[in-house]
Formats: sequence, C-alpha cells, structure tokens
Amino acid sequence: MKNDHEIIVGLDIGTTKIACFIGQRNDEGTVTVLGYGKTESKGVERGTVANYIDASKSIKKAVDIASDKAGIDVDEVYVGVAGQHIRSRQNVGSVMLPNGKNYVDQEDIDKLINDQRRMMMGPGEEIIHVFPQTFYADGEELSQNINPIGVACKELKAKFHIVSGLTRNLILIRESVRAAGYKIKGVVLEPIASSYAILDDTDRTAGTAIVDIGGGTTDIALFFEGIIRHTSVIPLAGNVITNDIKTGCKVLKNHAEALKTKFGCCLPETVNENDIISIPGLHYQPPIEIGMKTLACIIKDRTHQILEMVNYEITESGYAQELIGGIVLTGGGSKLKSIKELTEFTTSIPARVGLPNTHLAKDTPKEIIDPMYSTGIGLLLYGIEESEMEERRRNGEIVEEEEPIANPNEILGKPTGTPVEAPEPAPEPGDKKGNDNKGKGKNPFKSVSSWLTKIFTEENVDEDDL
Repeated sequence: MKNDHEIIVGLDIGTTKIACFIGQRNDEGTVTVLGYGKTESKGVERGTVANYIDASKSIKKAVDIASDKAGIDVDEVYVGVAGQHIRSRQNVGSVMLPNGKNYVDQEDIDKLINDQRRMMMGPGEEIIHVFPQTFYADGEELSQNINPIGVACKELKAKFHIVSGLTRNLILIRESVRAAGYKIKGVVLEPIASSYAILDDTDRTAGTAIVDIGGGTTDIALFFEGIIRHTSVIPLAGNVITNDIKTGCKVLKNHAEALKTKFGCCLPETVNENDIISIPGLHYQPPIEIGMKTLACIIKDRTHQILEMVNYEITESGYAQELIGGIVLTGGGSKLKSIKELTEFTTSIPARVGLPNTHLAKDTPKEIIDPMYSTGIGLLLYGIEESEMEERRRNGEIVEEEEPIANPNEILGKPTGTPVEAPEPAPEPGDKKGNDNKGKGKNPFKSVSSWLTKIFTEENVDEDDL
C-alpha cells in the first residue's frame, strides 16, 4: 500500500536484460516494491550502451511494465553504470591549513576532495566516484571512528579510491534514458548498488567482497571496516559461458542459454555420466544428445577462468586476508549449481550466494528475490536513502553551508542518501571529549561501526547533461 514516502524508481541497464523496480519505504521501515518489469536488453554489449536508440526502446518497455503494475507514471530514475570501461585507481592528496588556522573544517576537506577531481585522466575519461579511504593529520593516521572535521593539525592528507569511466559510454547511458522519455535523478556504480540489496552493516565492517556475475561483465566491490576498498570490472561473464556451450555442443544460442540455466553445473564430478539431455534437431534432423557431464566440463572451464580473475583482483587489493565476511556471489551467473563450492576451491575464501531481500518487506513477491535483480533492487534502495536525506535537509535536520564546495556526503564518505550531522565545535585544549560524528538515525542502511561507512556517492553527474 502506498503511503506518504516518496516513490523511487531504479533502472538496471544490463547486457542481457533491462530491469526496473518501483518502490517506497513502508511504515515498518522496510521497502515495499510497488511494481517491477523486465525485458530483453537491446543495444547493450558487455555492460555498456552501444546503440542508445535500441537501448531506449528496451528501457521504455521495462519501465512501462513496472509503471503499469505500480499504477504510477514514471518521470525520474536512478540508473547504474558498469562495463569494462570502468577503471579504478588509488591516489593520495594533501592540503595545508592556512596560517592562523589550527583545526580542520569542512572547507579543508572540500578542497582536498575537489583536488582529486582535477587529477590528470586519460583521453576521453572522467571521474565517476571519489571514495575517501584514510585520513592523516600531520602524518598520523586517524582511526575510522574519528571525523577529521575538528582535528588539530597543519597538514591534512588522505588516501582515495577513484573510479572513472569513458565519457562516451557515460553519455550513451544518459542519452538512452533521455530518449526513452525519462530523467536521470542519480547514477551509481552497479556493484555498489548491488551491495545495498544484499549486504548489511556487519558484512561491510567484517570485510566482504561482492562478485556480481552478470551477462556481459563480472563486477567486484570489496568492503572492509565499513569502507569500499576496491572496485574492478572483468569483461567476462555469463554470455561467454553460453557461447562456449553453443560452440562446444553445436547448438543454437537460445538452446545453449537454456542448457546453462536449467542444467548448468560447475562441478562435473557431481554429475552422473549417464545423464543425457536431448535437444530438438533442425529441419527434421535427429535430436542432439548432450551428456550432462560434458556440459558441466564446459561450464566449469570458463567459470573457473572467471573466478581466477576474481581471485587475482581480490589478491591485488591487499585485503584478501581481511575478508571475514567472505565472498558474496550475486547476479544471474551466481545461480549456476555448485558455483559456491567452485568459488571456495578457486579462492580459498568462504563464499555464499546473496539474495536481494535484506531490506525488503516480508510480502515481497518471490519471483524478484533473485540474484539477477540485485542491482535493480539496490538502485531502488539507494534512491530511497537519497530521498530521505533530501527530506531531512528540507526539514532543517541537516545543516549545510550556503554555497557548499562539494557534496557533504562525499566529504564524509557516505552515499548521497545518508543524513550528515553538523560537526561538533572544535574541542578546547585539554578537553577529552571525542570528535565522534557517527550518525544517530534509524536508517537500516547506515553503519553503526564507523562514521566513515558506506561511501557510495554519486559523482560527476552534470544536471545539464541528464
């Protein structure tokens, strides 16, 4: 049932499907999905829009289905960005406090973060997200529980995780949504959106890697101590497995996809050698018989290759030994039988398959509690959180400067939808009161372990371009 909370729309533009979810916060504090729609994706390859006209038609169809179910008209959407054009890098920045100034304030952190946006990028590349990692005051590392605003020092330094993408691909996403007749209200990296749907605060604090195996790409986002530490995109996913089955079994692509989704298994040793699948022949030709063990061998070879690349990315991040929460598999590719066991064998890290039901109402339709909808539902949750922050600002619960240099959520390393409390006055010398600036709200998406938690910000979205 609809209530007074704002209705939000999340749009997942995937390689194999376009999925749209419409929902709102309910009186119990969870999220009710009012409508949802899915259609085959056209004009999208490996997570990026190749033809915005074809993509816009698929977008329009998916949104119309969801809109009809919800009984509302859609105007604005939150959309995800992914694809092999996404890059991430680490950088260090610093700012000196001017003479006569002894304590860090918001303006200093604004300057520090804005300096990162001006860093040299490759041709045709632009920054999407700037994620603060660790702050240093006069060379001394600050605990994650300490807000740098109010800390005494002369030099403030920070490590950043920066995510960028090709401008051309970002423009095509905006154009495809606009051509479908909608405005973009927000953009977020897709594995970050997925994390909203399947992780809780404990997962992010303990150390967890999300591995979203989609149709065109496998997206990775790694969290530790409530902060996103690493992101990467692998240009291999479900479609290459389907193509391997098509080639190896000499069947049509739609038959290969059906074989993968209905009978696919990642461990041949668990399959009976005598089990046979019969595929209808073409033009009165005899049926094609495929051994289940043969199918499993084809699937295992390619899936193992993908998971080896995942393991490499996790190892390169430097946090492989910190993942108490293990690996959470999601996306359509995570539905392969025995993929959990193959992941654990390949990475030596505990794994599980994540379902996007962590923050949804109990009466949510079962058909959408599916790993392939993690990104779309996550975008919906992201938008709800942003909407709630905007409402708090309108009600005067959030204090902002008249002309803020940067989004205060980015400064605190939080998503655009997370409320930000005004910093306490700087302590007088000898005052033992801490500068803890943890959020006090009841929002279930917020971490209670650190003020620098869930740094899922929307960056570099020029409203004039949307």
